[in-house]
Amino acid sequence: MARALGRSKPAPTVGAVAARPVFIVLVALALLTGIAGGLLRVGVVVGPATPSEWLGHAALSHAALMICAFLGTVIGIERAVAVKIPVAFLAPLGSASGGVCLLLGQGAAAGWLMVVAAVAFMGVNIVVVRRQWAAHTLLLLGSAGTWLAGNVLFAMGQGSAAVLPWWFAFLVITIAAERLEMTRLMRRRPAAPWMLGAVLALMMAGAALSAFAGPLGGVLYGASLVLLAGWLVVFDIARRTVFAQGLSRYMAVCLLGGYAWLAVAGAAWIATALGMPLRDMALHALGLGFIFSMMMGHAPVILPAVARVKLQFGAFFYVPLAALHASLAMRLFWGAGDMTQRATGATFNAAAIALFAATVVGAAVAWRINYSAEGAKDTT
Repeated sequence: MARALGRSKPAPTVGAVAARPVFIVLVALALLTGIAGGLLRVGVVVGPATPSEWLGHAALSHAALMICAFLGTVIGIERAVAVKIPVAFLAPLGSASGGVCLLLGQGAAAGWLMVVAAVAFMGVNIVVVRRQWAAHTLLLLGSAGTWLAGNVLFAMGQGSAAVLPWWFAFLVITIAAERLEMTRLMRRRPAAPWMLGAVLALMMAGAALSAFAGPLGGVLYGASLVLLAGWLVVFDIARRTVFAQGLSRYMAVCLLGGYAWLAVAGAAWIATALGMPLRDMALHALGLGFIFSMMMGHAPVILPAVARVKLQFGAFFYVPLAALHASLAMRLFWGAGDMTQRATGATFNAAAIALFAATVVGAAVAWRINYSAEGAKDTT
């Protein structure tokens, strides 16, 4: 795969333009059905009183839709655009197609499509490492390996206790690698990359042990999340850019808030491994509090680069971010022992994500209006 990627030529413009709406539809489908399935799991009625067959499949495959079909596809597209090699799009195509199979109830086909996606993604990251040998690119390759491990277990029919730690490791290590790259913009201690590597090695050990030594694996995994939160707070540039203005401050607020939820997730993961009923807190403090905060923070930068969509940044971006954190607190703290509060919080989680999507669309429209107005001024 790596050799094939290295020989490939850049994609033709017409093909890239034609593929863009297909990927947009597949990503949106995975996100919307993943959210709908998650709401159904906490007792929120979505659609008709009697759930349709596809909605039942979405509820059963909530994690796979959100992590693999949605986030895996988005990350795969981002990496494929970065390497500028057509065959690299095999990874997001495989994960997105796997999501469609999940909704159709074809779990076996979905699992092996996810494996194909992860193998292709490994090849893409090998190319990245060959182009730039650095600590963060090696971590990105490692994150691809954790996704492959999780997808193989999923295809083999293993349960969530074995699969989810690997899937979350894929996302967490990807974020950690990107933050490590950003530390080059500030003076850092020489030991910082080695400390991060040790924390992530602990995470992978916890993921591996979770399949057959659940309590020990869970404790190690949760401890790695807490330690990673501490590393990020100490070494990440966000603790300085939070005092800046505009987009830089917004991104820093997203990051620092996410690091707080990462620590909560780690503590809840340990507590769950020790028998406490905090699984929902462990999974969603990590998946929503940490990972979606990272997405909200990076979207104004990533979308222009990947989707060729320019955004007009403004203070309104803080509104969905605040809504996400407030609704998550309602779900995980007030809803810890009250299913009604948990369902209400989950509903507001979905509303916060929808509000963020509307904010992005509005920012894109605002940029076009301003750009058109400036162009009109230049011609007069």
